[in-house]
Amino acid sequence: MEADYVIVGAGSAGCAVAYRLAEAGQSVLVIEHGGTDAGPFIQMPAALSYPMNMKRYDWGYQSEPEPHLNNRRLACPRGKVIGGSSSINGMVYVRGHAMDYDHWAEAGADGWGYADVLPYFKRMESWDANGHGGDPGWRGTDGPLHVTRGPRDNPLFSAFVEAGKQAGYEATDDYNGQKQEGFGPMEQTVHKGRRWSAANAYLKPALKRPNCDLVRGLVERVVIEDGRAVAVALAGGTQIRARREVILAASSINSPKILMLSGIGLAAHLAEHGIDVVADRPGVGANLQDHLELYIQMAAAQPITLYKHWNLFSKALIGAQWLFTGTGLGASNQFESAAFVRSRAGVPYPDIQYHFLPIAVRYDGQAAAEGHGFQAHVGPMRSPSRGAVTLRSGNPADDPVIRFNYMSTDEDWNDFRTCIRLTREIFAQDAFAPFVKHEIQPGAHVQSDAELDAFIAEHAESAYHPCGTCKMGAASDPMSVVDPQGQVIGVDGLRVVDSSVFPRITNGNLNGPSIMTGEKMADHILGRDPLARSNDQPWLHPDWETSQR
Repeated sequence: MEADYVIVGAGSAGCAVAYRLAEAGQSVLVIEHGGTDAGPFIQMPAALSYPMNMKRYDWGYQSEPEPHLNNRRLACPRGKVIGGSSSINGMVYVRGHAMDYDHWAEAGADGWGYADVLPYFKRMESWDANGHGGDPGWRGTDGPLHVTRGPRDNPLFSAFVEAGKQAGYEATDDYNGQKQEGFGPMEQTVHKGRRWSAANAYLKPALKRPNCDLVRGLVERVVIEDGRAVAVALAGGTQIRARREVILAASSINSPKILMLSGIGLAAHLAEHGIDVVADRPGVGANLQDHLELYIQMAAAQPITLYKHWNLFSKALIGAQWLFTGTGLGASNQFESAAFVRSRAGVPYPDIQYHFLPIAVRYDGQAAAEGHGFQAHVGPMRSPSRGAVTLRSGNPADDPVIRFNYMSTDEDWNDFRTCIRLTREIFAQDAFAPFVKHEIQPGAHVQSDAELDAFIAEHAESAYHPCGTCKMGAASDPMSVVDPQGQVIGVDGLRVVDSSVFPRITNGNLNGPSIMTGEKMADHILGRDPLARSNDQPWLHPDWETSQR
């Protein structure tokens, strides 16, 4: 088997690249270890807690014991299915803040400033405001990725936004438009009541072309001859040859693993595992970043939360309505209000994100014992902590070693305490007075810095946004793994195009930025001029230097 381009990984970025290369007439083979995304557990938005807890769809990775989080091993789900993590995620759509991308460019990723990437966000989107307002001039209307908003019927969604305004924060009608900062509606990758994954948006249309095909298999390494990537070796001995390029889009966990198994990484680490060094790039697997979050949970004074549906009978009714009509509670991820705020004066753009949910429940589907409740997921956006992905052995079947090194700086702890205290203030506003009974978690008795720190250490969870492990930057930077065109430095015919190339994590959920990266990298691969830069100027708080809100 061979093709012009061999793409490893049918996830958010890989699907976008496959679509654009196939559209341009190139022959493309996509290799995916996971299988089909057919079935209600993936396609029904409200069932989102199921696929990420199913071995069939998830690689099942865990971190090593995290020393600053009571030595807990934190889950690190990655999609093992067509669509990758876009088929098992929470379907929240966030572009990131303009200044995130300007930072990328300043850090050496030339051509990746906000003015450069905004046209790609527009190209990929098919945005539907559903009559809910928004920022049409900043959005795309005919791309493959459908983006919409939930109905926000539950009164708690509007109470959250109203409470934010009462606390003195900005409101925003479209955090993916000109103004990210503020409280407003949350967006989701849902179309006609179904999860709109990268598989649905990009891969399935691409596979309808005669020049694009999908191969199932576990990639063991990239075959490199005379400094050039020429093939991909699969478990079982098969090789798939690439006439032009091998493109890694296997996630921020598996892309660096495959590079290291192929002889690209820190030479001393490769030598430990008996791997011949092709390119000594110490940045491979380094620079690992993620978002952590806490659930601040309140018991509800009225039985209006989703808890009333937390029984088999009600779930069956919701499932049946969704199955036959594509409507109802099953057609939304239930994250329908959001906020981005700044933690203090002097921070130029938001560094805290909120997801609001009208039920008190864990991501793994465990409901709070209190019954009726609601919660805000809150966490800092730009932790200074950095971790690494390294090899456990030279055996491709072994999981890599994942060390996030969460909460390793004083700044992390200060930021999380601030998150808790700001959230309590929001829930104390008049807009929530009819709905709040008492605080479930952390609990009103948890007040001092030491008490908050103990709560954080025991309850902080990953938001499942790992990135950064194949950093994009200048070739002169020894920690760069790829150049701004995604080409692996020191090896010809090999690129990385997924979230592992992010120099620094972006604000919010990473599915949108990952797809955008695939879209833009496809133009680099095809040798096309990038889309014309945008002149749109994003909103910054006029008093950011002196005011927190």
